[in-house]
Amino acid sequence: MAWIELDGAVNVRDLGGLPTEDGGKTADARLLRGDNLQELSPADIATLVGEIGLTTVVDLRSSDELASEGPAPLDGVAGVLHLHHPVLAEAGSATDAASDVLLTRADRDRSSYPADPICGHYLGYLEDRPDQVAAALRGGAQSRGAALVHCAAGKDRTGVVVAVALSAVGVRRPAVIADYAATGERIGPVLARLRRSPTYADDISDEPDELQRPRPQTMAAFLEQVDARYSGAARWLAGHGFGPDDLELLRAKLLRS
Repeated sequence: MAWIELDGAVNVRDLGGLPTEDGGKTADARLLRGDNLQELSPADIATLVGEIGLTTVVDLRSSDELASEGPAPLDGVAGVLHLHHPVLAEAGSATDAASDVLLTRADRDRSSYPADPICGHYLGYLEDRPDQVAAALRGGAQSRGAALVHCAAGKDRTGVVVAVALSAVGVRRPAVIADYAATGERIGPVLARLRRSPTYADDISDEPDELQRPRPQTMAAFLEQVDARYSGAARWLAGHGFGPDDLELLRAKLLRS
């Protein structure tokens, strides 16, 4: 994994170099993924904007999270566009940061996919907020430079949106799953940072880190269900206003020429 080492975020990586079904690869410095960006240092901003060429931040957190966390260091940086596309249904103060929060909709999640309620929860993003998922990908595709998709932990919401994007442009499934699972390498530091935030601390203060570790089986099941229910990520997007021109722009953005 092409980790981007920063002072104020621990789960940021470049999604370049992933293999595609047609023998190609994804381009470097086009799509980044990350966790909470509230603690970025000036050096981090120099790395992201000055060295990598970041021009768009796609924020998947809820409106409550944005209000609670307040302004972030990138907010005032000239030339960086900020897009807000919450993929968690806006209800109460749920942050989607902890396993127990993910399972507050346990009955629905289990009925959606009984074998893995987290997979069922992920499918809920597509069912509840399809417009936001499609808009997040459109915003990334239209970015002049690199786009960074993030949420709180950079694991669940970010994992699903990134998996849909990579799958839609033909990245090989094992690579999509491996990218999702890579967050497990940083789960301890991710949770340590979130526990310092009043927004997330109560959700995860006493929760064992291992409960948060992403399971490759969950993403494999999610992608299998997207195929079975919607005939794949590209067709799911097409059914939600993401037309052929949008898909071509996404392909041009993410794939090496």
